[in-house]
Amino acid sequence: MNGKNRKDIRPGLEVDIVLKQDQRTGKRTRGIVKEILTNSSFHPHGIKVRLTNGQVGRVQEIISPQG
Repeated sequence: MNGKNRKDIRPGLEVDIVLKQDQRTGKRTRGIVKEILTNSSFHPHGIKVRLTNGQVGRVQEIISPQG
């Protein structure tokens, strides 16, 4: 599942994000969502989140299934 819809993302989900500095290469970083930073319900490049380790990026894929 992609991370373009805010309703699909919630704290505690495991996701792959692209960090700002990795946008050119598309390198992904995996982590657990701590908070959602995008206010709109949809974003074409992915919803921006902060991971539990403090990294911020746009969700490219949701790893863990919806509960």
